[in-house]
Amino acid sequence: MVEKKRKSIINKIRTTNVYDVAIKSPLDYAKSLSRKLDNHIYIKRDDLQPVFSFKLRGAYVKIKKLKETKNITSLIAASAGNHAQGVALSALRLGIKAYIVMPKTTPKIKIDAVKSLKANVILHGDAYDDAYEFAKNKAVKDKLDFIHPYDDLDVIAGQGTIAKEILEQINKKPNYIFVPVGGGGLLAGISIYIKQESPKTKIIAVEPEDSDCFHRAYISNKRVKLKNVGIFADGVAVKQIGKLPFALSKDLVSSSILVTTDEICAGIKDLYDETRSIAEPAGALSIAGIKKFIKSHKIKNKTFVSIFCGANMNFDRLRHVSERSELGELNEMLIGVTIPEKPGSFKKFCSLIGKRSITEFNYRYSDNKIAHVFAGIKLLNGLDDKKSVLKILKSNDYKVIDFTDNEMAKIHIRYMVGGSSHSSHPEYIFRFIFPEKPGELLNFLNSIGSEWNISLFHYRNHGADFGRVLIGFQAKNSDRKRLLRHLNSLHYEFFEETYNKAYNLFLS
Repeated sequence: MVEKKRKSIINKIRTTNVYDVAIKSPLDYAKSLSRKLDNHIYIKRDDLQPVFSFKLRGAYVKIKKLKETKNITSLIAASAGNHAQGVALSALRLGIKAYIVMPKTTPKIKIDAVKSLKANVILHGDAYDDAYEFAKNKAVKDKLDFIHPYDDLDVIAGQGTIAKEILEQINKKPNYIFVPVGGGGLLAGISIYIKQESPKTKIIAVEPEDSDCFHRAYISNKRVKLKNVGIFADGVAVKQIGKLPFALSKDLVSSSILVTTDEICAGIKDLYDETRSIAEPAGALSIAGIKKFIKSHKIKNKTFVSIFCGANMNFDRLRHVSERSELGELNEMLIGVTIPEKPGSFKKFCSLIGKRSITEFNYRYSDNKIAHVFAGIKLLNGLDDKKSVLKILKSNDYKVIDFTDNEMAKIHIRYMVGGSSHSSHPEYIFRFIFPEKPGELLNFLNSIGSEWNISLFHYRNHGADFGRVLIGFQAKNSDRKRLLRHLNSLHYEFFEETYNKAYNLFLS
């Protein structure tokens, strides 16, 4: 059954004409990255599609087939971004009325983009799952055809046209193709066609480490539903790999690799340096995976293809990307250091750092004996330089903690280093995530209530679809369980950080 479906997809890829609406995107040789990584790196530029994403391909193939076989006049889809625009443009070109259900948390820029393509936008719920369920129910009620973003043979075939183009454009068959994975439609389409036409080419799936639905399914050989997904690479924030894509691709993929937020940000910077185009986080997954794979496997002089799959980036997220890209490239390290509270201590600390630039230096008076410093240090030679800095400081009797990979330190602590609350009551620290929309911060505060005194509060808008808050409560030890029950009843995603080393050093 699987082989029959694969053959059907290959035939569709060979015969479908996505170019009524899409372009045959360029395959660019990345000169700088190739030199830097000592391999041959190619970038498939699907960010140059009319809707700045590959999603247009699959949407058009599916909708055109429905137009030809059923003569549909209207359809419905659910999406928070790229699929929505692909469906809207395809429907517009084919003269079909499109209803697109989007979460209320969708950034205005994406809503406006879909509306500009004459689609009827319906805002429902705070997350994709809410929009999806609403769209499915409306499809049944109003007898509308539902266009799934990845769990569909025609959609998979449309995405697979990328693979056909790659083999037509490249001089020598690639050793590796790195494919970003959300629901799995792109992975299935590319792997099916490539393994038919170039069996020796290895397909590597790439996901964020906090949205790894394919990776978990791949290693356990069954689909797994994640409790939570990371919110940074929103284009691939899927809780469960598609049933059809997984069945079709699991035996064709050579391996799966996970990358961090910092590595994705570094990939965005690499693509900007190479193309002067700004990738959305999902669009930089491939290049981030390639860099990590080459480094860990010590590979040289091989041919790699990266899929630059999307460029629908909100401008105000760039600040966050810029800050984190240096960490992802290991051009910067973050540390917490305890130094003597006496004249000349800072000077001695700087002299030990040597010619390396200190990118930030924050401290708060602790007592008359010691001070706690939060410092960012520019690295000259990546991991080796980082190890050298830590060794120098420790050999000079400095107590040092490496915060380079500490998420709470990078998001919150570096911007709010300060002293303790100086209270006799214990303090409990929590990190919350909630949908970023007008009035939601006030809603969050109202839901928290006033039973417990808030002793610490830090909120920072990253220009993403979700807001982040670090909050401290004063409560008796005997009251901790009741506090946790209350917080769990609010239905916000949160993590307790009371025992986080960054908090203990700078804020407790």
